[in-house]
Amino acid sequence: MAAVQGQGYIGQALGVADVLAVSYFHALRYRPADPHWEGRDRFLLSIGHYAIALYAALIEAGVLPEEELETYGSDGSRLPMSGMAAYTPGMEITGGSLGHGLGIGVGMALGLKRKRSDACVYNLLSDGELGEGATWEAALSAAHHRLDNLIAIVDFNNQQADGPSTEMLSSEPVTDKWAAFGWLAQRVDGNDMAALVAAFDAARRHSADQPRVIICDTRMCKGVPFLETREVTHFVRVAPEEWDKALEALDAGRPQ
Repeated sequence: MAAVQGQGYIGQALGVADVLAVSYFHALRYRPADPHWEGRDRFLLSIGHYAIALYAALIEAGVLPEEELETYGSDGSRLPMSGMAAYTPGMEITGGSLGHGLGIGVGMALGLKRKRSDACVYNLLSDGELGEGATWEAALSAAHHRLDNLIAIVDFNNQQADGPSTEMLSSEPVTDKWAAFGWLAQRVDGNDMAALVAAFDAARRHSADQPRVIICDTRMCKGVPFLETREVTHFVRVAPEEWDKALEALDAGRPQ
């Protein structure tokens, strides 16, 4: 998709791809042909500019047709560069303004409780969003209401627009902070599939009436070695002649 447009938030997308793979092909309950099925688990993309990564997951999941891939970012496309719920099947919220996803997730989780639904709400947010006061207000609310049907996933790639997130406004010790707010908190290598599966399973099976969070340490540009070693920032620049090389690197690293 980014190669078609010549741009995209591929650093974040490649880093979080393993998290999305485990979400959609291990953890989430959904019906590809019926994105609005009432019994589905809700997956909220708080980080709207990660939409390119979620589109890839939705295409693999059969929610979106693969032939739409090349429309990414084009006028009239259902795949805008920043995720918008009104445009894209399977996109639960519009996440362009950062820091609001968890609050929406709290509301959805409360609503599902009142409907006596056993569906869960998964909310993917960024480490940069941990610098937003609204995120921690939502975290307090979730614990107060004992929302055991809410699972937050933090993509901790230590990058945001102005530099490393730990240098802009550090949230460390991040696991202890979430636990102090009343959450079951786990921290894992977000590019280790086995570790992710175990963490998602532990979150879903946890018996206490409290919300859960999985903090995922991810590597920007994961799977493309020459981009992984580049000094990366919020938006990774890829030269025109590098797109094919990047795709070749991903194909070479694909599990057999």
